[in-house]
Amino acid sequence: MAPRISHRIASFIDALPLAPGLRVLEIGCGPGVAAREVSRRVGSGFVLAIDRSAKAIESAMAGSSAEIATGRLRFRQVAIEDFDLLAGEERFDLAFAMRVGALDGRHPDIERRALERVRAALKPTGRLFIDTGHPLREIKLIGR
Repeated sequence: MAPRISHRIASFIDALPLAPGLRVLEIGCGPGVAAREVSRRVGSGFVLAIDRSAKAIESAMAGSSAEIATGRLRFRQVAIEDFDLLAGEERFDLAFAMRVGALDGRHPDIERRALERVRAALKPTGRLFIDTGHPLREIKLIGR
């Protein structure tokens, strides 16, 4: 049985415009709770969850072996402001972040670089959501 998801995370995920088959990028995945739930909800889609912390990625991978085995969930250690798609990697339909310092307005230079990286990783119609709304807020990406 899957571990319970906090009300905060569940409310955020419920508000995301998820659909089967979407490619989703989670920014700042921590132990992978949201990534596993989003992976379940996009079915045949794909989730890449990133975090700058090696410890967080290690924890997320340890708790996600079944989902990783399906090939529909992967984790990568990288800060969003340094993120690049790998060779041959498809762009994402949607990106989301919960409690991510690089996107909370406190570090404008890092945030500018992070948003550039997100824009480059998303399809032209891709959307970015963060948790500073009730329960989320969409960030309009300049140049879209």
